[in-house]
Amino acid sequence: MANIFSGLEEFGLGKMSGLDVYASDDKGKKAEQQGAEEKVQIVESDFIFDKTFTCPVCDKGFKAKTVKTGKVKLISADTDLRPKYQHLDSLKYDVIACPHCGYAALNRFFNYMTSQQAKLIKENISASFKGLATEGEVLTYDEAIARHKLALVNTVVKKGKISERAYTCLKTAWLLRGKAEALSEQGETEETVNELKKLREEEFEFIKNACEGFMEAFSKESFPMCGMDENTMMYLIADLARRSGKLDESSRWISRVLISRDANERIKTKARELKDLIKQD
Repeated sequence: MANIFSGLEEFGLGKMSGLDVYASDDKGKKAEQQGAEEKVQIVESDFIFDKTFTCPVCDKGFKAKTVKTGKVKLISADTDLRPKYQHLDSLKYDVIACPHCGYAALNRFFNYMTSQQAKLIKENISASFKGLATEGEVLTYDEAIARHKLALVNTVVKKGKISERAYTCLKTAWLLRGKAEALSEQGETEETVNELKKLREEEFEFIKNACEGFMEAFSKESFPMCGMDENTMMYLIADLARRSGKLDESSRWISRVLISRDANERIKTKARELKDLIKQD
């Protein structure tokens, strides 16, 4: 067979004369496929980075794991507006906690601090604070739940708004639900069944507290509240009441959404769907 690469010697490439024109194609395709497969392997840490914060209580700087803006994709939401994202539960990173003094709060509220509130936290939290557990590449559900509870106790100690306390309870309930869902995927054993029962009971308590708090805040605070308008809050209270077993209370809040003149069609549709769920209950 004629050597189609003859003549390459003049370029100093005589050693290439034995090449098969198509021999490398399969290898190249395999390499490309392998590279593509490797790129598909997405892990939670890909969406996390260490952001620097300054604590409004002790004025010390620290880093906390934060979700990269615009990197996570929303795939669905529960009836109580709990968001579900692809590849990770970004709710785990909603609390910012100072490792120096123990102050913690949901990201939305972290920087809002009066001198009197800082004093209360120093006296009641910082004086006994033993530090945060060492973090890995990502936060576990247990670590995230513990930090949310730390944020909740801070909110109570600093005499924060009722809505902030309720929202922190709600976010904690969502995390407990997320942990339960992750545990369910591991298969059913006696141990997991008992753990799931415990998680659902704890979630129920946080849902009840969130519902009570939001109902009180609704009558005492102004809107927007925790980033929600009045109609969204009425809908949320309706679902939290339903989840708490207060079906009559839930129905009343649903009716308020449906007769509201300024409620948009999206929230009214969700309220109608919630009404159907109550009928099933």
